[in-house]
Amino acid sequence: MKRGIGRRQFMQRSLVGAAAAPAIAHVLGTEAAASQAVAANDRIQVGIIGVGARVQSGVLQAAVAVPGVEVIGVCDAYKGRVTRALERLGNQAKDYGDWRALLADKSIDAVIISTPDHWHRQQTIEALAAGKDVYLEKPMTLTIDEGPLMYAAAERSGRILQIGSNGMSSKLQQTAREIVQSGKLGAVHLIRANYDRNSESGAWLYPIPPDADPTSVDWDMFLGTALKRPFSLERFFRWRCYWDYSGGIATDLFVHLMTTIHYVMGAVVPESVVATGANYRHQKTHEVPDTLDASAVYGKENFMVSLGGTFNSSSGGESGFSIMGNEGSLVFRGGRMTFTPEHRREGNSWIVESWPSNLEKAYWADPAVQKRELPGTWPSQMEKQGESWTEVGPDSTALHVARFFDSVRSRKPSVQDGRTGHHAAAVAHMVNASIKRGAPVYWDFEKDVLKKA
Repeated sequence: MKRGIGRRQFMQRSLVGAAAAPAIAHVLGTEAAASQAVAANDRIQVGIIGVGARVQSGVLQAAVAVPGVEVIGVCDAYKGRVTRALERLGNQAKDYGDWRALLADKSIDAVIISTPDHWHRQQTIEALAAGKDVYLEKPMTLTIDEGPLMYAAAERSGRILQIGSNGMSSKLQQTAREIVQSGKLGAVHLIRANYDRNSESGAWLYPIPPDADPTSVDWDMFLGTALKRPFSLERFFRWRCYWDYSGGIATDLFVHLMTTIHYVMGAVVPESVVATGANYRHQKTHEVPDTLDASAVYGKENFMVSLGGTFNSSSGGESGFSIMGNEGSLVFRGGRMTFTPEHRREGNSWIVESWPSNLEKAYWADPAVQKRELPGTWPSQMEKQGESWTEVGPDSTALHVARFFDSVRSRKPSVQDGRTGHHAAAVAHMVNASIKRGAPVYWDFEKDVLKKA
């Protein structure tokens, strides 16, 4: 994802949002195109709860680029983030201080929630109860049991809830879904997916702002209902390393992979997961494992997913996934999608060479054997090795955020609702549960949660 931009660049992008809208609307479709043509007094007023790096490096820019959307307020437990967000907004927005005050403002139509995972359930449910539509950054939940409570609240309220796993709004992933559904890959029974890193920043050991101290960081606001602990800048700025606030690699990174896999494959949730995990390299800084390996079985859909992740190496290749069919495979790596057809070859020569010579000659004389085991040997011919695509135009964050506001305006269902977000996060929680139990875990399809041990 692109890194943050300077204030001048940000304001320039904001001012040209209307000019960019036709490109976004073209991707979203004619209904969105109509909804983008908004009058000056027909605005969606937005508040943002949590204005950390994810918001200020993409989501905020995407929101203000949508015509008719105005970010009028923010809040965060670190004052420095608020100052920077207001600066990016031309100091035209309000610092609400506390997220409850933001929700109490009836002039706010929708909220973007980008807080640590342990806040997602409470803030989402209260936002929905306050009549706000909600764009919630992934993962949707800190624990599996929170998911049904959250999507039920959204469905009761009649408000929009969209989870921010933006990849599924990309043209690449939409094309992958079309390819899989067309049958071009043949039978798909295995998907291999990995997310590997080998840097401190990749392992969430982010730099801590020099001005961060108890006067600029509201520790109680950060903790909320989490276990009370002494003030810690490491926990505040590197919260993904701790079980109190995060599920580690599984919830932060595997959720990206599983959202895509569920979307592309038309799958819902695995019936079982077995996983192993350990902390080999980061024992002093991480409670969560830094290396994971898992297998998720989709019995109804007749395939399985092999998941892997480590913070010890990235030399095995770029993170991504391979959808492996018996007629061809789709591989996602580094923003590129490649289709490679299967060219099956039978190779029994070393077997039949042990037969009596007359039987070997008779074997090779069979036209069916020649076609199966000696294809294209004469005359010479060309053999297609595949196709490759990259995506141009608005990035997936811009598209995903625009689709949220299209739902807010049109009241049509969001592209990634609470049930979809719950099921993507559930795979991550199943991985962590299997590691902690030291045994496979199973899904309760009736209750839509993990089966009790």
